[in-house]
Amino acid sequence: MTVITFRGTGDTMGVPRVYCRCAVCEEARSGGVNRRLRSLLHIDDPESGHTLIDCGPDWGKQMEDAGLRDVDRILVTHAHFDHIGGLVEWADACRWLNKRGQMYAPAEVIEDIDARFPWIKNHIDRHEADRGVQFGDWLATPWRVNHGKNGYAYAYRFDNRASGYSWVYCSDSIGLSVSEMKPMEGLDLLVLGTSFYEEPYPYPTRSVYDIVEALELIDQLKPVMTVFTHMSHDIDLNADYSLPEHVRLSHTGMTLPVG
Repeated sequence: MTVITFRGTGDTMGVPRVYCRCAVCEEARSGGVNRRLRSLLHIDDPESGHTLIDCGPDWGKQMEDAGLRDVDRILVTHAHFDHIGGLVEWADACRWLNKRGQMYAPAEVIEDIDARFPWIKNHIDRHEADRGVQFGDWLATPWRVNHGKNGYAYAYRFDNRASGYSWVYCSDSIGLSVSEMKPMEGLDLLVLGTSFYEEPYPYPTRSVYDIVEALELIDQLKPVMTVFTHMSHDIDLNADYSLPEHVRLSHTGMTLPVG
């Protein structure tokens, strides 16, 4: 059975914020459940090994927490620092391990990464994932999604050819069009980024769904189960948001079977 583990459930700054003394940040600072590293999902598959989605600046700690010294591949959603800041550290680890890392991302994301970190190609092979990535019984297919004021990101749909199970990881998106929502139909699981419960800032300045909007979205899409991730210090895991039974907030170390 394939298992996914939420190694990082935070937004771009994580929780606690260095500058903040809100109740959520203080609880996180004391080692509470709200402590959130930057977004990273770990896929443990008995056939194909260990796959990560994204490689942010907390990658080293997340690897230590998982008891991992190496991974088989990393899928990248987009080239924002909270999702690629650990690539330099991974490249250095590959150098010390005397092996090449295997990174998969859409072509335009690879171009962005190469422009920022031109030296990582010395230790990491970068594969274009636009037509899908096969590992074990899984086909992971990326598609471009609206990231609001921050431009674009990619989501990944995972389809299991043996079981027919399908799930999506979409950490950074807002205001999806009909065509962008199409790959989210018929899902067993949707993992969706929601930075706030109800974000108070003007819509043109925003880049990620809030929970109120996400609940409307899943009413349309009707996945069997939804898990929210990529959460800021606005969201308190100790609070009761009266979410529907099939909707959950992720927390660090949370595991789910898929497939």
